[in-house]
Amino acid sequence: MTTTRRAFGALAAGAALAALAPAGAAQAAPRRGRLIARDDFRHGLGRWAAELQDGGTVRASRGVLEIDVPGGATVWFKQRLHGPYVLEYTATPVSAGGANDRVSDLNNFWNATDVRSPDDLFATPRGGALAEYDHLTTYYVGYGANSNTTTRLRRYVGRAGERPLVHDRTEPLLVPNEPNRVRIVSAGPTVRWWNNGRLVFDHTDPEPYTAGHFAFRTVWSHFRISDFRVWRLIP
Repeated sequence: MTTTRRAFGALAAGAALAALAPAGAAQAAPRRGRLIARDDFRHGLGRWAAELQDGGTVRASRGVLEIDVPGGATVWFKQRLHGPYVLEYTATPVSAGGANDRVSDLNNFWNATDVRSPDDLFATPRGGALAEYDHLTTYYVGYGANSNTTTRLRRYVGRAGERPLVHDRTEPLLVPNEPNRVRIVSAGPTVRWWNNGRLVFDHTDPEPYTAGHFAFRTVWSHFRISDFRVWRLIP
């Protein structure tokens, strides 16, 4: 009886995950071409620009980008990226009793442009509060956002007060101290965001954003990030 119940439970869990997964979740991993960007986080923040709402710590050393902040934080990769590409990194939410060890908000901007200074994202100052990014055209994933209760994909359109929602899910969510191996695919109209081998978002955009800047975004949290890589995508 116990074995039967366990088997039924496993089947039910698998069915639930399949029902929640977006269409195309079983597709093979993308083919990588040449490496076009990377950071091993051993030589400081020279390739990054941090925008902090309420201060905090952002540092890169010994192979880890550490973001430990009491408010909103956006950490931009300074190199502008052009698709098609595949971007990957690993991020672990720290839960060890620290003041900012709130497991929430593994978020990303990518293919971001600020409509107020379209030729230079960094020509327009921003202070880390989320509303200051409404003037971006960008894709945005909030994974385990809102105190680890929501996972969403948005497509910003560059207008204040507008953050159009593409997909809204209640799972998957963050697990304390467990690594998240994120993969982002930008390939023309194809927009995909993976975590730990699962295709979380698969979106076809008829008016795609195909180039721009990438950023880590979080709010009142503590993350350790490693293995940042960007490859050209092979069709």
